[in-house]
Amino acid sequence: MKGIAKEWAYQFKHYNKNVRLFLIASVLSNMGMGVFMIMYNYYIRELGYLDDVNGRVIAAQATATAIALLPAGLLSDRIGRKKVIMAGALMLGVSLFLRSVVEIEGLLLTGAFLTGAFMSFVQVSSIPLLAENSTEKQRVHLFSFNFALIMVANVIGNGMGGLMSDGARLLLDMTALQSLRLTLLTGACLSFAAIFPVLKIKEERKLTVTKTGASSFKEILHTNRAGIKMIALFAVAQLIIGFGSGLVIPYLNLYFTDRFDVSYTIVGLILALGQGMTAVAFMIGPTLVQKVGEVRAVVILQLSSLPFLLVTAYTQNIWFAVIGFLFRQALMNAGNPIQMSLMMRSVGDNIKGLANSIGQMVFQLGWAIMGPVSTSIVLIYGPYYGWAWVFTLTCALYLTGSIYFYIVFRKVPPSSDI
Repeated sequence: MKGIAKEWAYQFKHYNKNVRLFLIASVLSNMGMGVFMIMYNYYIRELGYLDDVNGRVIAAQATATAIALLPAGLLSDRIGRKKVIMAGALMLGVSLFLRSVVEIEGLLLTGAFLTGAFMSFVQVSSIPLLAENSTEKQRVHLFSFNFALIMVANVIGNGMGGLMSDGARLLLDMTALQSLRLTLLTGACLSFAAIFPVLKIKEERKLTVTKTGASSFKEILHTNRAGIKMIALFAVAQLIIGFGSGLVIPYLNLYFTDRFDVSYTIVGLILALGQGMTAVAFMIGPTLVQKVGEVRAVVILQLSSLPFLLVTAYTQNIWFAVIGFLFRQALMNAGNPIQMSLMMRSVGDNIKGLANSIGQMVFQLGWAIMGPVSTSIVLIYGPYYGWAWVFTLTCALYLTGSIYFYIVFRKVPPSSDI
């Protein structure tokens, strides 16, 4: 462990200023989103809506992200990462403020759609920006560090969300709805603050755009056939995993309250612990890559998470549920930065934004399709069997995705710098 810590200290020391500024912005934005992740489902319930509205809200946000990712990625490749991130961060903050105060279902769905659309601007440009401001040797560590910081920020946001909401009710004598609204507004403020470090980023790399139309989508497809094929193969893997993820991840807070009847604070702490475990797994991931390679590392981590997913699905003991959740969360997500690094080195600089956007687009498509399916299953079969079915379906999809990933990418040569 000492050797791992020394390696991370060395890597961080050599990141440039743009990377450091972006990481600060990422922490602020994800703290705000962490608050929303834990509390927004409860806010909708407190407004008097059934969980099918939660499903439609998740679907609206994921659909908007899926729609916006491809044009956002092309725009990012054309005009630069900083401009796209700035626009996305600004409007994302505005959309979160809107969602914190509206009550009509149509406006709830509109706010979710706006959040999804503008969140895509940040998501699609972040990985290419980091890739363009780092060496290939740094990238596995940098992407893992970025994902780990996101998890840490979510830990803070998750814990803050539950504690603020319960604390406002107890100390300020607020109603549940008022306390949730105050908490969401705090999250919106944190997310909005991310624009300030982004303003200081200096984007020195110039993306070339020729007068012959070489930057058009048709020309990109023609001149980058090998890269486009690689993007398509990654997209299928992301779609399968996205289907599984969309069934359970948006509703983990509802799972714990429905099955175990725990408070918002406890749910926030449980989800925060999950993010913390994932952050640790992200930091260890590059060491596993050095031993078995990128593809095997991803598959080993994903398959190792499945038994814990099934424990969470069927247990009626909250301690087993928490343990199962923590290890599933850490192991399944730990492969994400490794996959991102593999994809970024497999395509040219002029289509990195496109690659990132398509991968995230199909993942969000999985959320958009499966989110309402999940809430419908729980409404039909109840809080025990409904969640058991949902988690079991997720397990089957994760298994399929992992097998596909290994079969398709097992022959991809490892990086010489890992």
